[in-house]
Amino acid sequence: MTASLIELLGIARSAVERGAELLHTADRGTIHTKGDRDYVTGLDHRIQDDIRRYLADATAECGFLGEELDDRSPAHKARYMWVLDPIDGTSNFIHGLPLCAVSLALVHDGEPVIGVIGAPFLGLEYHAAAGRGAWSNGKPIRVSSTETLSQAIVSIGDYAVGQEAMPENERRIALTAALAATVERVRMFGSAALDLVWVAEGRTDACVMLSNKPWDTAAGVLIAREAGAVVLDSSSRRHSLDSPDTIAVSPAIADELMSLVNESIY
Repeated sequence: MTASLIELLGIARSAVERGAELLHTADRGTIHTKGDRDYVTGLDHRIQDDIRRYLADATAECGFLGEELDDRSPAHKARYMWVLDPIDGTSNFIHGLPLCAVSLALVHDGEPVIGVIGAPFLGLEYHAAAGRGAWSNGKPIRVSSTETLSQAIVSIGDYAVGQEAMPENERRIALTAALAATVERVRMFGSAALDLVWVAEGRTDACVMLSNKPWDTAAGVLIAREAGAVVLDSSSRRHSLDSPDTIAVSPAIADELMSLVNESIY
């Protein structure tokens, strides 16, 4: 890779700015069904295609993994790989809810090293580069200093859909009940990207998502880590792109939260 990390961050921010502008202004296009209660819009594809072309011109040596690609296998062969969710929170977007974002990460040998997330309906942009901190709208951000779960706002990921939803949702419902009995408030935003960056920014104190797709989480995981969050899977292992689930939490309450998660879902 000839470009520096800072140069690549600039490319990523420009790419997300392009996508966020489309998300904010363009027509959503036709809505298609991907599966049980799972949808994609024409704008998802338009944003993905636009950003993919831009990144291919700027960084031809990098692979590309997008949520809406028909064939995702070739991207995993590249040491450097862009990972994109063109609209994280598509259901929110379809229904006119502003909790949606463009999420882009650069992954190097399986580790995110750049993360950029743009939420144009909220006027928010987040970015981070490995070892250089996390930022929101040009200002450095840091996780909260909350010290107990009883004072914590914790967001949870969406409930599962599809043929295997019932056993997956039994775990989610048990987790929700345990959190509701313990924390100050439970929230569900419907966007993994926003779940993670709002932990990074200290708007919330933790997020627990019993699922993990790299396009949903790669950018937000790096931003959360660079802001001081502990990011794990439900077995308390360091989160990776291959983790089954995603938990980001302010360090002071990490042990308490992980004990609650393990007691409720296993």
